[in-house]
Amino acid sequence: MFTATLSPPNSAQTSAIPDDLFEAIELLKQELNAVILAHYYQEPDIQDIADYIGDSLELARKAANTNADVIVFAGVHFMAETAKILNPNKLVLLPDLDAGCSLADSCPPDVFGEFKAAHPDHIVISYINCSAAIKAMSDIICTSSNAVKLVRQIPENQPIIFAPDRNLGRYVMEQTGRDMVLWQGSCMVHETFSEKKIVQLKIKHPEAEIIAHPECEPTVLRHANYVGSTSALLNYAQNSASTVFIVATEPGIIHQMQKQAQDKQFIPAPPMNSCACNECPHMRLNTLEKLYLAMKNRTPEITLPEETRMAALRPIQRMLEMSA
Repeated sequence: MFTATLSPPNSAQTSAIPDDLFEAIELLKQELNAVILAHYYQEPDIQDIADYIGDSLELARKAANTNADVIVFAGVHFMAETAKILNPNKLVLLPDLDAGCSLADSCPPDVFGEFKAAHPDHIVISYINCSAAIKAMSDIICTSSNAVKLVRQIPENQPIIFAPDRNLGRYVMEQTGRDMVLWQGSCMVHETFSEKKIVQLKIKHPEAEIIAHPECEPTVLRHANYVGSTSALLNYAQNSASTVFIVATEPGIIHQMQKQAQDKQFIPAPPMNSCACNECPHMRLNTLEKLYLAMKNRTPEITLPEETRMAALRPIQRMLEMSA
């Protein structure tokens, strides 16, 4: 699990928010030699101030290759942990430490350790949406962008444990024909989309294409015209001849879709309830104000025990090598 070094807050730190946060953040970036990495699920203002926007694979690559002294990770804690694993000597900041991940939390290291021990002849391929402790128990890390490609490189006689997302694991099994032992974790956002409401939307917009992330439930994926990672959905929407899309993933990506294809319509797939459950509550904890304060105060800082970091580094490096 990650740890963090926190400075005690005071009124001067929290009240002195400049009027122009974009300008203030740009000045701090120069002062700190900092880079801001933001996931597609962040709020639009954070996406617009970021140096790089991407999905987990793209951001891992940027974190591995950055020359910055400070990495400000506008995402959730497992992403900031990954940046720290790859950059032990850099300051890695996360605007809000409570920005966790329901999927990562669904795979407790002690329980997973017992699960792994029960399958001693299996290698472990873990989705990057997991804690550093789970990465340290893994042989290969994958993302939704490269999971199919990586599994196809494993010899057919090698048994595989896939963790922690059961839906992504099931999708990879369908695409590769491989039988894998799945850890039964899931993402609270991607499992909440309503099949009934998506079908109703399709009836209302018969010209629309349904595009979905593979973390969605099978009942949603079976209606999709295209299934892919966050970046793949963005690229597909930009290049498709269709002009209307029902988007079954966290709706933060729609900001980039609209910027890249201004003449197209993007409709967020609705959740089962009349709530904003299709928005990740953890991703949305980060705000422009918190990002500014993190840079100004150099905290919260992500730190990891070196033994855990080194064990987690190996499967990440293997992923980067195999997905090159």
